[in-house]
Amino acid sequence: MKYFLALIFMLTAPVLTYAQTEPPAKEITCRTCHGAGGSAPIIPNYPKLNGQNKVYLMNSLKAYRDGQRKGNMAGIMASQAAGLSDADIEALATYYASQK
Repeated sequence: MKYFLALIFMLTAPVLTYAQTEPPAKEITCRTCHGAGGSAPIIPNYPKLNGQNKVYLMNSLKAYRDGQRKGNMAGIMASQAAGLSDADIEALATYYASQK
């Protein structure tokens, strides 16, 4: 029986830890345009953040913050990302990558 319970735990543990339900504190700023959980942008051409690749999100936010990313929304995103630390960016990327 104990092996059965151990097997059940091993199979369900990744599922239980996959979705991060509590958003990081800085997520409130992202939510304004990208919607709760990053799944409901207020304008159709704003990207959905939920389920995006963590490394992609981290690289994008760092590039916006550091003025390396250009494009239509670069000015808006640069101002939003300016106050983010590397730890903030990792927390946001982890959160959005875990949202489905």
